[in-house]
Amino acid sequence: MAQEFAIGDRVRLISQPSYFKTADPMPMLRPPNVVHVGEEGVVLNRHPGGYWSVRFDRGAFLVDSQYLQSTTSSEAPSSSPDHDTQLS
Repeated sequence: MAQEFAIGDRVRLISQPSYFKTADPMPMLRPPNVVHVGEEGVVLNRHPGGYWSVRFDRGAFLVDSQYLQSTTSSEAPSSSPDHDTQLS
């Protein structure tokens, strides 16, 4: 089952495809080392066949959903004990 993302979601590359296809009007194939595993990008658009247009630091690429994982931005800031203040 293909994973669903919303446009604007942050995603992480979880495994390396054998090549990347640029998300340009005239797509080109790029080597797999253009984007590294763990790199995060933003979903730009959805394409047929479970492909997503994702903007990474080195450009926008069409990536199959099997290579992507949604990142959670709901990390709550932790309170640090050295910043606690006491009133006397």
